[in-house]
Amino acid sequence: MSHEMREKCGLFGVFGARNAARMTYFGLYAQQHRGEEAAGIVVSDGEALTAQVGMGHVTDVFNEPTLEKLKGRSAIGHVRYGTAGGSDVKNAQPLLVDYSGGQIAVAHNGNLVEADAMRDEFEAHGSIFHTTTDTELIVHMLAKPSVLMRGHEGTKEVMAGLKGAFSLLMLRPNELVAVRDPQGFRPLVLGKLGKAWVVASETCALDLVKARFIRDVAPGEILYINDKGLTSQFYVSEKRIRPHHCLFEQVYFARPDSLVFGDSVHEVRVRFGRNLAKEHPVPADVVISVPDSGNSAAIGYARESGIPYDRGFIRNHYVGRTFIQPQQSDRVTGADVKLNVVRTVVKGKRVVIVDDSIIRGTTSRGRIRMLRRYGAREIHMRVSCPPTRHPCFYGIDFPTTTELIAADRDLEGIKQFLELDSIGYLSIDGLLSSVSGPKENYCTACWSGEYCVPVDHHLGRFKGKRKR
Repeated sequence: MSHEMREKCGLFGVFGARNAARMTYFGLYAQQHRGEEAAGIVVSDGEALTAQVGMGHVTDVFNEPTLEKLKGRSAIGHVRYGTAGGSDVKNAQPLLVDYSGGQIAVAHNGNLVEADAMRDEFEAHGSIFHTTTDTELIVHMLAKPSVLMRGHEGTKEVMAGLKGAFSLLMLRPNELVAVRDPQGFRPLVLGKLGKAWVVASETCALDLVKARFIRDVAPGEILYINDKGLTSQFYVSEKRIRPHHCLFEQVYFARPDSLVFGDSVHEVRVRFGRNLAKEHPVPADVVISVPDSGNSAAIGYARESGIPYDRGFIRNHYVGRTFIQPQQSDRVTGADVKLNVVRTVVKGKRVVIVDDSIIRGTTSRGRIRMLRRYGAREIHMRVSCPPTRHPCFYGIDFPTTTELIAADRDLEGIKQFLELDSIGYLSIDGLLSSVSGPKENYCTACWSGEYCVPVDHHLGRFKGKRKR
């Protein structure tokens, strides 16, 4: 799948490390796949916070001189994708502000579903916003005098009033705070490196800095980490904690070497592929994948079906954000530059091509035409998730419903549009049987239309124009 949808960001934080900024740099580098448009680090020396944020990859924003200037034992970092109207350095995170309570930096992964109304209320009372991100709403809430006076209890009250998806890291000069929403939409994990505490979106970041994975931050939990150690509290009652983990993390977003929601992402994707082969068998000569997120599911499909797996596409890993896009007059397309076909693998063959998802379908159709051009006799597409028919309001930048290929087409219509011999999608039951948690603990809204947190389906100015 091409980047037709994007997750908003990845988080990394550390408290009590000698080179906190450098460690955060590597933690963000491991999670670059979660956000390629902007990156930032805020570090504390125990008395003041210092920020460095910018547009681009982690390696674009940071180098040896910038890291040398970020002195301190604690830090938080953020990588993000821009969405409609949000691609601007002013929206790069963490957000660092000075207010009557001192300094605070906030980094956010997710989306607040009532951001429109909340922002309007603040503006009606004279608040001035400097960004178009819903994260700034959280900063304004934390800055209220009534919240500041109550310390940790005030912070808990703010978190309890938020609705939607939010994994958060907050840094004050002497404290790191980690929060996860009561649904646990987005992943957030806790680790330890010597005496230092580490928090990240994915365990692959812990692995790179050699930290030991301790556990997931629980839905509805808030962690306070300071020189006294770690304190854990739940900021909502037990009846309000209703896990709905985003299954697209396992389908596409997370790195296969991570543990997400208690499962190995690679192993889950292999099970997706096995179930896909059971639900949609087809006589074929070879199974190939669309790299890289389709690789594990293709391995599972091949194992279950007995059809050999081979590399039908080779990805050019050097195509980055600065790649000069082909002009309309060129015969080369962006898709051609990113992937090329191994012609000897597909020529004259009945090919099963496994992809993690299909969003608009235009990129997939280009892949199919490439396979035809290089001699594939039959092409059968198998997709390791159900048809995506509904928008996400919990932190994924899906296209609008009218742009989703499955929103107004049945399977036959999708097959014809993509110019396939057959197509098969994994069922929701096939997805849910591949993960270890109870079925009710996962969000399937983008496939089923069943939203566990009420949302306004008519995107307003904030959701449509000023999303994170």
